[in-house]
Amino acid sequence: MGSRKHNMATQLKEARKSKAFAKITNCPTSPRKMRLVADLVRGVEVEKALQILKFSPKEASRNLEKLLMSAIANWQAKNEDASIEDAGLFVKSIFVDSAGMLKRLRPAPQGRAHRIRKRSNHVTLELGAKNKSN
Repeated sequence: MGSRKHNMATQLKEARKSKAFAKITNCPTSPRKMRLVADLVRGVEVEKALQILKFSPKEASRNLEKLLMSAIANWQAKNEDASIEDAGLFVKSIFVDSAGMLKRLRPAPQGRAHRIRKRSNHVTLELGAKNKSN
């Protein structure tokens, strides 16, 4: 029974080797603006995704570019012997969740106040490898 558990554990480790995660928490951009950029790179190869993010004029693309670089570094730490070009890395999943809001008040006419909600988000990015030549 112990060897069966060991075999399952090694299979799980091998399955995890082809994936890499990276997260941003409390990024001070609204989730809607971040999703516009995240939709551009979902399912795209890593090299092409980096080029898309590098030349995108949106502010959110800078944060996603750093996140993608972090995910690539995490993948390299797991797979020290493999190269990125041979693995065929791509953005397997990327999703943007809403985080906490900073609530501020802005003066309005006739003594009133309007509430301003400064939104932030959490982004989770997962890389996958097409070629499993490990």
